[in-house]
Amino acid sequence: PATRGAQYHIGCRRGDIAPFVLLCGDPARARRTASRFSKIRVERANREYVTITGRRRGMDITVMATGMGPDNTEIALVEIAQIAAPTLLRIGSCGALQKEIPLGSLVVSGGAVRLENTSTYFVPEGYPAIAHPEASLALLQAAADLGVPARFGLTATAPGFYGAQARRIPGFPPRFPDLPADLGRIGVLNLEMEASALFTLAALRGLRAGCVCAVFANRPRGTFIAGRAKEAAEDAVIDAGLEACGVLAAMDARRGSAPRWLPRTGI
Repeated sequence: PATRGAQYHIGCRRGDIAPFVLLCGDPARARRTASRFSKIRVERANREYVTITGRRRGMDITVMATGMGPDNTEIALVEIAQIAAPTLLRIGSCGALQKEIPLGSLVVSGGAVRLENTSTYFVPEGYPAIAHPEASLALLQAAADLGVPARFGLTATAPGFYGAQARRIPGFPPRFPDLPADLGRIGVLNLEMEASALFTLAALRGLRAGCVCAVFANRPRGTFIAGRAKEAAEDAVIDAGLEACGVLAAMDARRGSAPRWLPRTGI
């Protein structure tokens, strides 16, 4: 639904959204991202949705805070798609499921295990949630250019933070206490709350989508990032998202009228 041309929840109109959109949960992260813009053209705020469109290195980029979870991501993506057809890159945080993944590093998602059920109201349970390969490659290139360690692989998307991620909270025993270990045993790298909904809905709409997350926790080790280390990790994921927009723009320019970018095309 739209009210006077503005989408109901995000409050954006045609022309507000840039060709590249960075999605995050935290409004403070959106504002921190926008602090890298040389000029701001659009600012919208409605409920938990904060949208800022500006210029960076000659490019128009939008950053949007959606709040946490796949349901909020659904609202954002559906409403964005009514007024624009951008590339969507999630710049999030996650918990690592492998002991060797260090705090503060990045994980780029090639695909996501759909533990959430928001996407099942659009597609059957066996439908894969896969990142667009160009988006994943651009995020990996951006991390390499920034000198930030990054892993690439499978992500799991939970529908909640506590029980859905098997956190041990007094008075609230999780139904599946071994979930992080079980996912880790089958090679899943990290656990977060948005990627599979993003990938599924983007695929339905024919949009390019990717996800990079900063590792804020290591679940097998029981460690959690804090203080300046957390700020540095957040800076790393923001900068990786912004740099990836530039890489994707270069890929698009090089491919010209071809249907897709291929490695031999170069950037």
